[in-house]
Amino acid sequence: MARLLAALALLISFTSTVASERWQTLPPTPAPVPGAQSAHAEVNGIRLYYSRIGHGSPVVLLHGGLGNADYWGHQVQALATRHTVISIDSRGHGRSSRDARPYGYDLMADDVIALLDQLKIPRADFVGWSDGAILGLDLAMRYPQRVGKVFAYAANTRTSGVKEGVEQNPTFAAYIERAGQEYRRLSATPGQYDAFVEQIGQMWANQPNWSDADLARIKAQVLIVDGDHDEAIKREHTEYMAAAIPGAGLLILPNVSHFAFLQDPGFFNAALEHFLDDQ
Repeated sequence: MARLLAALALLISFTSTVASERWQTLPPTPAPVPGAQSAHAEVNGIRLYYSRIGHGSPVVLLHGGLGNADYWGHQVQALATRHTVISIDSRGHGRSSRDARPYGYDLMADDVIALLDQLKIPRADFVGWSDGAILGLDLAMRYPQRVGKVFAYAANTRTSGVKEGVEQNPTFAAYIERAGQEYRRLSATPGQYDAFVEQIGQMWANQPNWSDADLARIKAQVLIVDGDHDEAIKREHTEYMAAAIPGAGLLILPNVSHFAFLQDPGFFNAALEHFLDDQ
């Protein structure tokens, strides 16, 4: 019996250790950054929410699907000492409105360009996570003159690059639940989260599907980044993107998942700042 109890204690200890792995956690969404100026811009038929803080060369932060700009709080604080940081709620997300057009990456990328036009910013660097990283690559393909560097975290360029059943992963499921709570708190249409998820899901089912030739058009300096435990993106697809985009770098962050910017912001920010500020 003593041996059995000792074995059970060891198993419980091991399970507790495994359960507390950093890549299995979903740390809190950061609070809005103090001092950031926020507004809505009338662009492309919608009201697009954005915040702006800092001084220096412009960096645009683009969040992942279902999320909002607040997720970038740790990165905003790190970058604002040397950059003008613009964080955007994509159309229909967070505090931004949408129109009747179906969601699409080209459409959301056009929203970003329309905002930069209003802000009189001719060229910027882009930092994207998941859908935001896809938008960064979309912008680099379609608006090369407006794009400096692209830090693309947890992107996919084909639907086949996403792992099946990701929504059942406990961490990702927790994110979907949290995003719903935030949507109901921030959105002008708080009762429409389920419809919103369904419409975004239709986009995910069909987009993006870029060819090798599409990716070869990218001339911006690109760093393809992911976590070594990403719940959503296949590692081989991440490696494929880095090989297919001319001159792109590849960086795999340790002991983090699709949410590295929350799980290990210090390491994430060090990689981000090195990429943006390296001449």
